[in-house]
Amino acid sequence: MNLLASLRYLVALSEHRHFARAAQACHITQPALSNALRALEKEFGITIVQRSRTYAGLTPEGERVLASAQRMLHEHALLAQDLHSTLARPQGVLRLGVVPTAVPMAARFAALLQAAQPGIKPVLRSMSSPEIEAGLANFSLDIGLGFVERVKKRGSPFAAQVQYSEHYFLLRRKPRAEKRKSHTELASGKLPGKALAFGPATTWQAAAQVPLCLLTPEMHHRSIVDAAFAKAGSPVVPVMETNSILSLVLAVAAGQMSSVLPGSLVAVAQGQALEHGGLQALPLVEPTVSTPMGFITLAQAEPSRVLQAALALVGQAPWRAELARHSGTLTR
Repeated sequence: MNLLASLRYLVALSEHRHFARAAQACHITQPALSNALRALEKEFGITIVQRSRTYAGLTPEGERVLASAQRMLHEHALLAQDLHSTLARPQGVLRLGVVPTAVPMAARFAALLQAAQPGIKPVLRSMSSPEIEAGLANFSLDIGLGFVERVKKRGSPFAAQVQYSEHYFLLRRKPRAEKRKSHTELASGKLPGKALAFGPATTWQAAAQVPLCLLTPEMHHRSIVDAAFAKAGSPVVPVMETNSILSLVLAVAAGQMSSVLPGSLVAVAQGQALEHGGLQALPLVEPTVSTPMGFITLAQAEPSRVLQAALALVGQAPWRAELARHSGTLTR
Protein backbone atom coordinates (compact mmCIF):
# COMPACT_ATOMS: atom_id res chain seq x y z
CA MET A 1 0.00 0.00 0.00
CA ASN A 2 1.23 3.47 -0.91
CA LEU A 3 0.39 5.32 2.31
CA LEU A 4 0.70 8.87 0.93
CA ALA A 5 -1.45 8.04 -2.09
CA SER A 6 -4.12 6.47 0.13
CA LEU A 7 -4.12 9.52 2.41
CA ARG A 8 -4.45 11.76 -0.65
CA TYR A 9 -7.48 9.75 -1.78
CA LEU A 10 -9.03 10.12 1.67
CA VAL A 11 -8.57 13.90 1.58
CA ALA A 12 -10.08 14.04 -1.92
CA LEU A 13 -13.09 12.02 -0.76
CA SER A 14 -13.60 14.40 2.16
CA GLU A 15 -13.41 17.43 -0.15
CA HIS A 16 -15.68 16.10 -2.92
CA ARG A 17 -18.01 13.99 -0.70
CA HIS A 18 -18.55 11.68 -3.66
CA PHE A 19 -16.58 8.55 -4.60
CA ALA A 20 -16.67 9.03 -8.38
CA ARG A 21 -15.74 12.74 -8.26
CA ALA A 22 -12.93 12.06 -5.77
CA ALA A 23 -11.56 9.32 -8.03
CA GLN A 24 -11.75 11.62 -11.05
CA ALA A 25 -9.89 14.36 -9.14
CA CYS A 26 -7.15 11.84 -8.29
CA HIS A 27 -7.00 10.51 -11.88
CA ILE A 28 -7.82 6.95 -10.87
CA THR A 29 -10.83 4.68 -11.18
CA GLN A 30 -13.48 4.53 -8.48
CA PRO A 31 -12.70 0.85 -7.65
CA ALA A 32 -9.02 1.78 -7.23
CA LEU A 33 -9.93 4.56 -4.80
CA SER A 34 -12.27 2.29 -2.82
CA ASN A 35 -9.63 -0.46 -2.63
CA ALA A 36 -6.98 2.00 -1.41
CA LEU A 37 -9.29 3.23 1.34
CA ARG A 38 -10.10 -0.33 2.42
CA ALA A 39 -6.36 -1.04 2.55
CA LEU A 40 -5.95 2.05 4.75
CA GLU A 41 -8.68 0.78 7.06
CA LYS A 42 -6.96 -2.61 7.24
CA GLU A 43 -3.64 -0.92 8.02
CA PHE A 44 -5.09 0.87 11.07
CA GLY A 45 -7.65 -1.76 11.99
CA ILE A 46 -10.57 0.69 12.02
CA THR A 47 -13.48 1.77 9.85
CA ILE A 48 -12.71 5.14 8.25
CA VAL A 49 -15.54 5.64 5.76
CA GLN A 50 -19.24 5.22 6.49
CA ARG A 51 -20.50 3.30 3.51
CA SER A 52 -23.95 3.14 1.95
CA ARG A 53 -25.13 3.52 -1.63
CA THR A 54 -23.65 7.02 -1.54
CA TYR A 55 -20.93 8.70 0.50
CA ALA A 56 -22.21 9.01 4.08
CA GLY A 57 -19.23 10.75 5.71
CA LEU A 58 -16.34 9.60 7.88
CA THR A 59 -16.45 7.80 11.20
CA PRO A 60 -15.05 9.63 14.27
CA GLU A 61 -11.89 7.57 13.85
CA GLY A 62 -11.87 8.50 10.16
CA GLU A 63 -11.97 12.19 11.05
CA ARG A 64 -8.84 11.74 13.17
CA VAL A 65 -7.09 9.95 10.30
CA LEU A 66 -8.19 12.74 7.95
CA ALA A 67 -6.68 15.44 10.20
CA SER A 68 -3.37 13.57 10.28
CA ALA A 69 -3.54 13.01 6.52
CA GLN A 70 -3.97 16.73 5.89
CA ARG A 71 -0.97 17.58 8.06
CA MET A 72 1.21 14.88 6.48
CA LEU A 73 0.33 15.92 2.92
CA HIS A 74 1.01 19.55 3.82
CA GLU A 75 4.47 18.65 5.16
CA HIS A 76 5.11 16.52 2.07
CA ALA A 77 4.20 19.46 -0.19
CA LEU A 78 6.49 21.78 1.78
CA LEU A 79 9.37 19.36 1.41
CA ALA A 80 8.75 18.84 -2.31
CA GLN A 81 8.65 22.59 -2.94
CA ASP A 82 11.81 23.11 -0.89
CA LEU A 83 13.70 20.41 -2.81
CA HIS A 84 12.65 21.64 -6.24
CA SER A 85 12.75 25.39 -5.63
CA THR A 86 15.23 28.12 -4.97
CA LEU A 87 14.48 31.42 -3.26
CA ALA A 88 14.55 33.13 -6.66
CA ARG A 89 12.57 30.45 -8.55
CA PRO A 90 9.88 28.75 -6.44
CA GLN A 91 8.09 25.78 -8.00
CA GLY A 92 4.65 24.49 -7.10
CA VAL A 93 0.93 25.12 -6.75
CA LEU A 94 -0.57 28.06 -4.82
CA ARG A 95 -4.12 27.23 -3.72
CA LEU A 96 -6.06 30.46 -3.28
CA GLY A 97 -9.59 30.62 -1.84
CA VAL A 98 -11.49 33.84 -2.58
CA VAL A 99 -14.87 35.25 -1.57
CA PRO A 100 -16.95 35.82 -4.74
CA THR A 101 -16.91 39.61 -4.51
CA ALA A 102 -13.09 39.64 -4.46
CA VAL A 103 -12.56 37.25 -7.39
CA PRO A 104 -11.62 40.02 -9.88
CA MET A 105 -8.83 41.27 -7.60
CA ALA A 106 -7.63 37.74 -6.86
CA ALA A 107 -7.50 36.94 -10.58
CA ARG A 108 -5.35 40.00 -11.20
CA PHE A 109 -3.08 39.02 -8.31
CA ALA A 110 -2.73 35.44 -9.60
CA ALA A 111 -1.88 36.69 -13.10
CA LEU A 112 0.79 39.05 -11.74
CA LEU A 113 2.26 36.28 -9.60
CA GLN A 114 2.41 33.76 -12.45
CA ALA A 115 4.04 36.32 -14.75
CA ALA A 116 6.66 37.13 -12.13
CA GLN A 117 7.20 33.50 -11.11
CA PRO A 118 6.54 31.11 -14.04
CA GLY A 119 7.22 28.11 -11.80
CA ILE A 120 4.12 28.85 -9.71
CA LYS A 121 0.72 27.52 -10.78
CA PRO A 122 -2.06 29.49 -9.03
CA VAL A 123 -5.32 27.58 -8.48
CA LEU A 124 -8.09 30.05 -7.65
CA ARG A 125 -11.41 28.92 -6.18
CA SER A 126 -14.45 31.05 -5.41
CA MET A 127 -15.57 30.06 -1.89
CA SER A 128 -17.61 31.32 1.03
CA SER A 129 -15.82 32.81 4.04
CA PRO A 130 -16.43 29.72 6.25
CA GLU A 131 -15.11 27.47 3.46
CA ILE A 132 -11.95 29.57 3.16
CA GLU A 133 -11.36 29.46 6.91
CA ALA A 134 -11.91 25.69 6.97
CA GLY A 135 -9.60 25.24 3.98
CA LEU A 136 -6.80 27.18 5.62
CA ALA A 137 -7.24 25.24 8.86
CA ASN A 138 -7.09 21.83 7.15
CA PHE A 139 -4.25 22.83 4.76
CA SER A 140 -6.32 22.41 1.59
CA LEU A 141 -5.70 26.14 0.92
CA ASP A 142 -2.48 28.13 1.13
CA ILE A 143 -3.99 31.61 1.30
CA GLY A 144 -7.37 33.33 1.20
CA LEU A 145 -8.63 36.71 0.08
CA GLY A 146 -11.68 37.85 2.00
CA PHE A 147 -13.25 39.83 4.80
CA VAL A 148 -10.59 40.75 7.37
CA GLU A 149 -13.19 41.59 10.03
CA ARG A 150 -14.17 37.91 10.23
CA VAL A 151 -10.72 36.70 11.29
CA LYS A 152 -9.44 39.61 13.44
CA LYS A 153 -10.66 38.15 16.70
CA ARG A 154 -8.78 37.31 19.88
CA GLY A 155 -7.51 33.75 19.71
CA SER A 156 -8.06 33.49 15.95
CA PRO A 157 -5.66 31.03 14.27
CA PHE A 158 -5.44 33.30 11.23
CA ALA A 159 -3.23 36.22 10.22
CA ALA A 160 -4.56 38.92 7.89
CA GLN A 161 -2.97 41.60 5.73
CA VAL A 162 -5.42 44.32 4.68
CA GLN A 163 -5.10 45.11 0.97
CA TYR A 164 -7.89 47.59 0.31
CA SER A 165 -11.09 49.00 1.76
CA GLU A 166 -14.11 48.16 -0.32
CA HIS A 167 -16.81 50.76 -1.04
CA TYR A 168 -20.25 50.13 -2.47
CA PHE A 169 -22.19 51.26 -5.53
CA LEU A 170 -25.73 50.96 -6.79
CA LEU A 171 -25.48 49.36 -10.24
CA ARG A 172 -28.40 50.11 -12.55
CA ARG A 173 -29.31 50.58 -16.20
CA LYS A 174 -28.63 54.08 -17.47
CA PRO A 175 -31.65 56.43 -17.43
CA ARG A 176 -33.33 56.80 -20.83
CA ALA A 177 -32.16 60.37 -21.39
CA GLU A 178 -28.54 59.29 -21.02
CA LYS A 179 -29.11 56.33 -23.34
CA ARG A 180 -30.50 58.66 -26.05
CA LYS A 181 -27.40 60.83 -25.68
CA SER A 182 -25.14 57.79 -26.11
CA HIS A 183 -27.05 56.65 -29.19
CA THR A 184 -26.72 60.16 -30.71
CA GLU A 185 -22.98 60.10 -30.09
CA LEU A 186 -22.72 56.67 -31.71
CA ALA A 187 -24.69 57.84 -34.76
CA SER A 188 -22.38 60.82 -35.16
CA GLY A 189 -19.33 58.62 -34.94
CA LYS A 190 -18.39 59.93 -31.49
CA LEU A 191 -18.15 56.98 -29.10
CA PRO A 192 -18.93 57.67 -25.43
CA GLY A 193 -15.83 57.78 -23.28
CA LYS A 194 -17.10 54.94 -21.08
CA ALA A 195 -19.95 52.49 -21.62
CA LEU A 196 -20.06 52.11 -17.85
CA ALA A 197 -20.82 55.55 -16.43
CA PHE A 198 -20.46 56.84 -12.89
CA GLY A 199 -23.37 58.87 -11.61
CA PRO A 200 -23.83 61.09 -8.57
CA ALA A 201 -23.84 59.62 -5.08
CA THR A 202 -27.14 58.25 -3.84
CA THR A 203 -28.28 57.16 -0.41
CA TRP A 204 -28.97 53.64 0.77
CA GLN A 205 -32.48 54.81 1.60
CA ALA A 206 -33.04 55.84 -2.03
CA ALA A 207 -31.53 52.58 -3.26
CA ALA A 208 -34.02 50.66 -1.13
CA GLN A 209 -36.89 52.06 -3.22
CA VAL A 210 -35.90 50.25 -6.44
CA PRO A 211 -36.23 46.52 -7.26
CA LEU A 212 -32.99 44.84 -6.17
CA CYS A 213 -31.14 41.68 -7.09
CA LEU A 214 -28.82 40.73 -4.20
CA LEU A 215 -26.57 37.86 -3.21
CA THR A 216 -28.14 35.10 -1.13
CA PRO A 217 -28.25 35.50 2.68
CA GLU A 218 -25.42 33.06 3.46
CA MET A 219 -22.91 35.31 1.65
CA HIS A 220 -21.02 37.68 3.96
CA HIS A 221 -21.35 40.50 1.41
CA ARG A 222 -25.13 40.24 1.81
CA SER A 223 -24.87 40.72 5.59
CA ILE A 224 -22.88 43.94 4.99
CA VAL A 225 -25.48 45.20 2.52
CA ASP A 226 -28.42 44.28 4.79
CA ALA A 227 -26.75 46.05 7.73
CA ALA A 228 -26.26 49.23 5.67
CA PHE A 229 -29.91 49.27 4.57
CA ALA A 230 -30.99 48.69 8.17
CA LYS A 231 -28.76 51.52 9.41
CA ALA A 232 -30.37 53.79 6.82
CA GLY A 233 -33.77 52.82 8.22
CA SER A 234 -34.79 51.03 5.02
CA PRO A 235 -34.46 47.24 5.27
CA VAL A 236 -35.13 45.61 1.91
CA VAL A 237 -36.59 42.42 0.48
CA PRO A 238 -34.88 41.77 -2.87
CA VAL A 239 -36.97 40.72 -5.86
CA MET A 240 -34.23 38.24 -6.86
CA GLU A 241 -31.38 36.47 -5.06
CA THR A 242 -28.40 34.57 -6.44
CA ASN A 243 -25.08 33.18 -5.19
CA SER A 244 -23.49 33.92 -8.59
CA ILE A 245 -21.85 37.28 -9.31
CA LEU A 246 -22.25 36.70 -13.05
CA SER A 247 -25.99 36.07 -12.66
CA LEU A 248 -26.31 39.21 -10.56
CA VAL A 249 -24.66 41.44 -13.18
CA LEU A 250 -26.60 39.83 -16.04
CA ALA A 251 -29.88 40.32 -14.18
CA VAL A 252 -29.18 44.05 -13.88
CA ALA A 253 -28.00 44.38 -17.49
CA ALA A 254 -30.90 42.47 -19.03
CA GLY A 255 -33.81 43.44 -16.78
CA GLN A 256 -35.30 46.21 -14.71
CA MET A 257 -33.43 45.44 -11.47
CA SER A 258 -30.55 47.19 -9.76
CA SER A 259 -27.95 45.75 -7.39
CA VAL A 260 -25.33 46.71 -4.82
CA LEU A 261 -21.74 45.89 -5.79
CA PRO A 262 -18.34 46.63 -4.28
CA GLY A 263 -15.98 48.74 -6.36
CA SER A 264 -13.83 45.77 -7.34
CA LEU A 265 -16.84 44.25 -9.14
CA VAL A 266 -18.09 47.39 -10.85
CA ALA A 267 -15.52 47.06 -13.66
CA VAL A 268 -16.74 43.50 -14.31
CA ALA A 269 -19.98 45.06 -15.59
CA GLN A 270 -18.12 46.88 -18.38
CA GLY A 271 -18.76 44.17 -20.99
CA GLN A 272 -22.43 43.99 -20.13
CA ALA A 273 -22.65 47.78 -20.34
CA LEU A 274 -21.36 47.66 -23.90
CA GLU A 275 -23.80 44.91 -24.91
CA HIS A 276 -26.94 46.25 -23.28
CA GLY A 277 -26.66 49.97 -23.99
CA GLY A 278 -24.97 51.15 -20.83
CA LEU A 279 -24.95 50.69 -17.09
CA GLN A 280 -24.43 53.28 -14.38
CA ALA A 281 -22.74 52.98 -10.98
CA LEU A 282 -23.80 55.35 -8.20
CA PRO A 283 -21.66 55.59 -5.04
CA LEU A 284 -23.75 54.75 -1.98
CA VAL A 285 -23.70 57.09 1.03
CA GLU A 286 -25.60 57.68 4.27
CA PRO A 287 -24.12 55.51 5.62
CA THR A 288 -20.71 55.34 3.96
CA VAL A 289 -19.68 51.69 4.25
CA SER A 290 -16.03 50.67 4.07
CA THR A 291 -15.08 47.00 4.39
CA PRO A 292 -11.43 45.93 4.84
CA MET A 293 -10.44 43.14 2.44
CA GLY A 294 -7.18 41.28 2.77
CA PHE A 295 -5.11 38.16 2.39
CA ILE A 296 -5.60 35.57 5.12
CA THR A 297 -3.18 32.82 6.13
CA LEU A 298 -2.88 30.31 8.93
CA ALA A 299 -0.83 32.15 11.55
CA GLN A 300 1.27 29.30 12.93
CA ALA A 301 1.83 27.35 9.70
CA GLU A 302 5.25 27.37 8.05
CA PRO A 303 4.85 29.13 4.68
CA SER A 304 5.90 27.21 1.61
CA ARG A 305 8.32 28.66 -0.95
CA VAL A 306 5.34 29.40 -3.19
CA LEU A 307 3.43 31.17 -0.42
CA GLN A 308 6.51 33.19 0.48
CA ALA A 309 6.68 34.39 -3.14
CA ALA A 310 2.99 35.32 -3.09
CA LEU A 311 3.35 37.28 0.14
CA ALA A 312 6.39 39.07 -1.28
CA LEU A 313 4.31 40.26 -4.25
CA VAL A 314 1.77 41.80 -1.86
CA GLY A 315 4.07 44.73 -1.08
CA GLN A 316 5.32 45.34 -4.61
CA ALA A 317 4.38 48.24 -6.89
CA PRO A 318 2.58 46.30 -9.69
CA TRP A 319 0.06 44.85 -7.23
CA ARG A 320 -0.40 48.12 -5.38
CA ALA A 321 -1.14 49.77 -8.74
CA GLU A 322 -3.81 47.15 -9.52
CA LEU A 323 -5.43 47.79 -6.15
CA ALA A 324 -5.48 51.53 -6.78
CA ARG A 325 -7.11 51.14 -10.20
CA HIS A 326 -9.69 48.45 -9.53
CA SER A 327 -10.93 48.66 -5.93
CA GLY A 328 -12.29 51.00 -3.29
CA THR A 329 -13.91 54.27 -4.35
CA LEU A 330 -12.63 53.99 -7.97
CA THR A 331 -11.78 57.70 -7.91
CA ARG A 332 -8.00 57.33 -8.10
